[in-house]
Amino acid sequence: MTTEFTHGYARTAAGRIHHVSVGEGKPVLLIPGWPQTWYTWRHVMRTLAASGFRAIAVDPRGIGHSDRPLDGYDTGTVAADLHEVMRQLGHERYAVVGHDIGMWIGYALASDYPQAVERMALTEAVIPGLAPAPTIFVPPEHNIFLWHFMFNQVRDLPEALIQGREREYLSFMFDKWSYRRDAVAFEVYAEAYAAPGALRAGFAYYRAIPQTIEQNLRRAETPLPMPVLALGAEHATQDAPLLTMQKLAPDLRGAILPDCGHFVTEESPLDFLAELLPFLRGE
Repeated sequence: MTTEFTHGYARTAAGRIHHVSVGEGKPVLLIPGWPQTWYTWRHVMRTLAASGFRAIAVDPRGIGHSDRPLDGYDTGTVAADLHEVMRQLGHERYAVVGHDIGMWIGYALASDYPQAVERMALTEAVIPGLAPAPTIFVPPEHNIFLWHFMFNQVRDLPEALIQGREREYLSFMFDKWSYRRDAVAFEVYAEAYAAPGALRAGFAYYRAIPQTIEQNLRRAETPLPMPVLALGAEHATQDAPLLTMQKLAPDLRGAILPDCGHFVTEESPLDFLAELLPFLRGE
């Protein structure tokens, strides 16, 4: 069994979608969050491959090495991209694992394509339209995880303020949101988000939140038929992912990863995998 990563591109309505695969066995689609890329899954991918799975990490539209169209960043459109990627790779049925905005996309994928998603693990986010909207007057210690939702949705201003200062902006995020800062591949993400159009495309996910909320209100009318795992981190969302999914997934389990910040796949991959692997095996 090879542990070498294989890079490729699928052609979808978004243009080119970059994907990275390793291992043989049941396919597992891995969806990163913002402000990261497929690279956040590198540790998880190797263990999945060694455990008899085919790990497939993607850069969704606008992220990493994928194309950056001007629109289509609502989760329904992005989910359609990724389902098409898996279809082109020959996988009609697969598991889904999503982190951060990857949790938003993962939920849309499972809800819109329930015949394709066998089981789904979600971590470190709440989903627009499904969790109560926070007040702007939340205490400062809570607002550290929330302020960017409003800032990133503002048209044009974030790009004007951050262009050329991507490292400073992202460094603040990784400093405040991580518990094991040294474990996070900051340089990889700083370079990725300094590329032309990358800031605009990343912010587009937040600017599409009203569309995503409208879609999610419809999705919530139908419970998810597949098993769902919801994981939070002790020093980040804690039980928020589990609470978000409680009324949406009848077959639900959850956990909180100890001594970990928001970037669970890099800060605590062993603890993350200790929950993920039994779930993917159906144990």
